[in-house]
Amino acid sequence: MASGEAPVEIVAYDEAWPGAFEEERRKLLGTIGPWLAGPVEHIGSTAVPGLAAKPVVDIMAGVASLEASRPALTLLAGLDYCYFPYRPDSEHWFCKPSPFFRTHHLHLVPFGSAQWVGAIAFRDYLRTHPETATEYQELKKRLAKEFYFDREAYTQAKAPFVTRITEMALKDARSPDERSR
Repeated sequence: MASGEAPVEIVAYDEAWPGAFEEERRKLLGTIGPWLAGPVEHIGSTAVPGLAAKPVVDIMAGVASLEASRPALTLLAGLDYCYFPYRPDSEHWFCKPSPFFRTHHLHLVPFGSAQWVGAIAFRDYLRTHPETATEYQELKKRLAKEFYFDREAYTQAKAPFVTRITEMALKDARSPDERSR
């Protein structure tokens, strides 16, 4: 864990999370609207009603390209977003208000990219499959104890589950003709 970085803690679902997202969405639209090529979406566990999560609202904003959206990076600092070159080939990643205490994560992702489609599919699958959401919640609680002081290891340990569910969700989203191919 980076010195002073917050540990991984999973808390009960908070009914305030959707409102916190909506408030932030409005701020983002007013600040980086010219660089948006798609919607601003609430993703991750805080976007799934009833699901326990890290108390960090995950937001994904669709941009035309990473290069074209670079000017937005400076403006986001005015909303207390801290930029980090985490996965710089696929997104611009931010946390707010600091790396040591996070209330929000922001992902600027090319609209329609595999990352965009996958994040939406995963969220929507959990929203409509409560048994899978419960399975994910239990996995996160176990991994949070195991990797309490290592956010990256926690994220990597969840990856096989997230990949499996995302693939199922994308397969389910295809038409019956496409699934038989």
